[in-house]
Amino acid sequence: MPAAVAGPEIERLIQLLARLPGLGPRSARRAALFLIKKRELIMAPLAAAVQTALEKIEICGTCGNVDTQNPCTVCRDVNRDPSMIVAVADVADLWALERAHAVNARYHVLGGTLSPLDGVGPQDLTIDALVSRAHDPAVKEVILALNATVDGQTTAHYITDLLHGANVTVTRLAHGVPVGGELDYLDEGTLSAAIRQRTAI
Repeated sequence: MPAAVAGPEIERLIQLLARLPGLGPRSARRAALFLIKKRELIMAPLAAAVQTALEKIEICGTCGNVDTQNPCTVCRDVNRDPSMIVAVADVADLWALERAHAVNARYHVLGGTLSPLDGVGPQDLTIDALVSRAHDPAVKEVILALNATVDGQTTAHYITDLLHGANVTVTRLAHGVPVGGELDYLDEGTLSAAIRQRTAI
């Protein structure tokens, strides 16, 4: 453990910053120094924004998105296609799809993926709520936008079985060669998936 170089308040700031994704102890120290040097310009507004967020953050009762209102901004958008629900593992995936402007649909955040090794079962996710939403007559398609991992695919298969009785088409994201990808650098699993899911030109 490195020796403390500042008072306990600054050390606490460094420790908390080090818990953020992508920041280790050294990066956290650099970030803390930057915040301290720019405390009027960045640190004070950041602290105020964090405090405001703490007071106002809500989980959407419809889709599970994080927002400052319930239902969330996405669910309130009347221009979204009500016939499509995109199921994602977590809020980060929803935000990523929104950044890409990939789809103009409704969402459903599952809260993770099935993982027996980690003790995550169907009761720990919002799968029942998704199945209930899929039985709405307005819904025609459920897109399973889950990671191409063992847990993601297990979750997709489980949900597909549950939606068998609903009058919806169940689709998933395509897997294979990424845009700009070179075949020589791809792993065998990705290449196999790309060949299996080839499409007509």
